[in-house]
Amino acid sequence: MKSISIENLSKSYGEKELFQDISFAISDKERVGLIGINGTGKSSLLKIVAGIDIPDSGEIIAPKDYSIAYSAQTPDINPDLSVLDQVYEGDAPVLTLIKKYEALLLRLDTDPENSSLHEALFDVQKKMDALDGWDVHTNAKTVLMKLGIENFDKKVGELSGGQKKRIALAQVLIQNPDLLILDEPTNHLDFEAVKWLEDYLARFNGALLLVTHDRYFLDRVTNRMFELDGGNLYSYKGNYSEFLQAKALREENEAATLDKQKNLFRRELEWIRRGAKARSTKQKARIQRFDVLDQQISSVKTSEKLDISLKGSRLGKQVFELAGANKQYKDTVILKDFNLLVKPGDRIGIIGKNGAGKSTVLNILAGKTPLDSGDYIIGQTVKVAYYTQENEEMDTSKRMIEYLKETAEVIHTSDGKTISAAQMLERFLFPMHTHGTIIAKLSGGERRRLYLLKILMGEPNVLLLDEPTNDLDTQTLMVLEDYLEDFAGVVITVSHDRYFLDKVAETLLIVQGNGQFDSYYGNYSEYLEAEKRKEQQETGKIKKEKQIEVSAAPAPKKKVKLNFNEQREWDTIDENMEQVESRIGEIEKELETVGSDFEKANQLLQESEELNQRLEHLIERWSYLSEIVEK
Repeated sequence: MKSISIENLSKSYGEKELFQDISFAISDKERVGLIGINGTGKSSLLKIVAGIDIPDSGEIIAPKDYSIAYSAQTPDINPDLSVLDQVYEGDAPVLTLIKKYEALLLRLDTDPENSSLHEALFDVQKKMDALDGWDVHTNAKTVLMKLGIENFDKKVGELSGGQKKRIALAQVLIQNPDLLILDEPTNHLDFEAVKWLEDYLARFNGALLLVTHDRYFLDRVTNRMFELDGGNLYSYKGNYSEFLQAKALREENEAATLDKQKNLFRRELEWIRRGAKARSTKQKARIQRFDVLDQQISSVKTSEKLDISLKGSRLGKQVFELAGANKQYKDTVILKDFNLLVKPGDRIGIIGKNGAGKSTVLNILAGKTPLDSGDYIIGQTVKVAYYTQENEEMDTSKRMIEYLKETAEVIHTSDGKTISAAQMLERFLFPMHTHGTIIAKLSGGERRRLYLLKILMGEPNVLLLDEPTNDLDTQTLMVLEDYLEDFAGVVITVSHDRYFLDKVAETLLIVQGNGQFDSYYGNYSEYLEAEKRKEQQETGKIKKEKQIEVSAAPAPKKKVKLNFNEQREWDTIDENMEQVESRIGEIEKELETVGSDFEKANQLLQESEELNQRLEHLIERWSYLSEIVEK
């Protein structure tokens, strides 16, 4: 079994220490998600492990034949190459063989009698057989098409930034390395492409190390989590949900942890639990029983709510209205006789394929892009804050606190209190000792977080957010989502992030292309489920299944009496449920006192998960048996 070990790794940039003496190992089949606040060194660590950057100290130990493929957040690709040629770039053994094979064929065209060339070609063919190199050409085209790239002969320089990112991703996916390293792989991918990537990585035979803001993706792909925090690296078994549980424990048991941080992770964990139940179709008795348990837990864990609910400006009855709106760029129709009425309190998520015009809709609402024809009406009391994909022009010679005070030195909360610019910086994960840092020294992600905070400090009543999850780390997103939960104004966001949309949007505007739009009242997960059902109905699957069921046998008569075994089960089921619930309560208490013994904590969490599954089964049985008893 191949593995890679990193021992006592340290890295600094100038006066900023990213991490100090961190060590870890990654084995076959491990799927590791790396998270941390922007600026903690996630991308730097990936580059060091990939061999692209060098550490200040420490070493990387791996077998001689250990291969690594790395996809950067901002890929470096040749604009003069075609799409397919760019995919074959790189020094991976299989790609080197393909290029060598093609070069030998060209030489044989001019010198067909050269025996040494024939021998070399035969040797390369054997190696291609061993590495499945013959399938690479087909795989490359398949991967590109799944990622939304269909013109393989087009020059890379003619493509958008998102398309270049997807080509760079395809380049590493076809290499079949021992370790695949991906930095924000879901950026610029729509839902179908992200789902395909999840399935692709599930079949991948090697190890995986990735950084991503997509928390559903993390939850479904990873089986281990790394966290960079304060120069240290913490390792957790399990996926993102399990990380949240362990993270909350660690935060609660470290005396130096701020209350707002530990509370934030508790609330995030509780949202996941509530969201999972809300999306399920369990029986009423089961839902009610779990609601009681959830209320008991919530009464303890949410008593110290993180308050960043800013007052905002007063918003009147009129917000935005588009009537008979038309917009077109050359041959691309964005809006065609489009009507939209945005009301106070609306939470709208805009979704659709890349290039369909989602960002253009936001630019029109923000007044940055004029309509070709039609009416654009904005309310007199509307105060817009627009978080765009493009970086705002910052005076990088200024210090963070100065930059923020350009907007406001003090802002007001919904309960009439005031918060200083320094306090807001802290609440957006900039520690007090960093407030005097010159902006030029910040990472790209830290600048985006600072920019987000600046527009929020303007106390807007309408927020336009264009792909906010692309540049923000998971913890900053939790702070933003926490803020939006209490925000009294209108939120309109373009995003491909399922998790973020589920938490923020209550209505969806679906951009179909060619000026056509659909709407859906509900969150993104509900929309996807509705689309799945619709697709099944259109293909006739549901209808055929019903026909088969009807013709196979008549509907069974409902039972009116318990049999012997069911009666015994009914007599003891309440006692069994009480015992399971009692043990779950004991585990909750033990978790509060477990301290820093993370191995013990993981054991307790696993037992708790098994008991909750057992309780679910008992509740389902109780509901079924009770219906018979009550007849």
